[in-house]
Amino acid sequence: MSVLKFSHTKIYINLGYTKTAITKKLEYKMEKIAIVYWSGTGNTEKMCGFVKNGIEGAGGEAVVYTADNFDKSKVSGYSKIALGCPSMGDEVLEEDVFEPMFSSIESDLAGKKIALFGSYGWGDGEWMRSWEKRCRSIGATLVSDGVIANEFPNDQEAADCKTLGANLVKA
Repeated sequence: MSVLKFSHTKIYINLGYTKTAITKKLEYKMEKIAIVYWSGTGNTEKMCGFVKNGIEGAGGEAVVYTADNFDKSKVSGYSKIALGCPSMGDEVLEEDVFEPMFSSIESDLAGKKIALFGSYGWGDGEWMRSWEKRCRSIGATLVSDGVIANEFPNDQEAADCKTLGANLVKA
């Protein structure tokens, strides 16, 4: 966690006819949240940016990793993780990079708060429903339903990604 230290702040308390100034040092601990994603066309990468904006807008600190730069050794450093992957092939997670990474960390997600997002070009989101079920079955807590975008995220999907990030901070 990062710690932000603010200068002394005066707080005034009204005690009848007098005001008493109390000086208090304020500290705010900013929680680091990992965002791990894979993107082939840039659509899921764009969604990652919106999730990051939501995390930071809600007071969290986002640390972004591509799937090939995240592994089991990094999972323990985060209590909250956002994961992004598009639908590939027959509505499955990307098979060459993301799926092997996800399989390697899957058991370590038990007890963690997670958020899922990704884009697709066909189908109806079956890959996301299967992914959510898979995450729940290993004991991860989904902070909300996964956010999906048909191709490039539209304004509503962008807003949904920001909300997803904010929900992860608040969870």
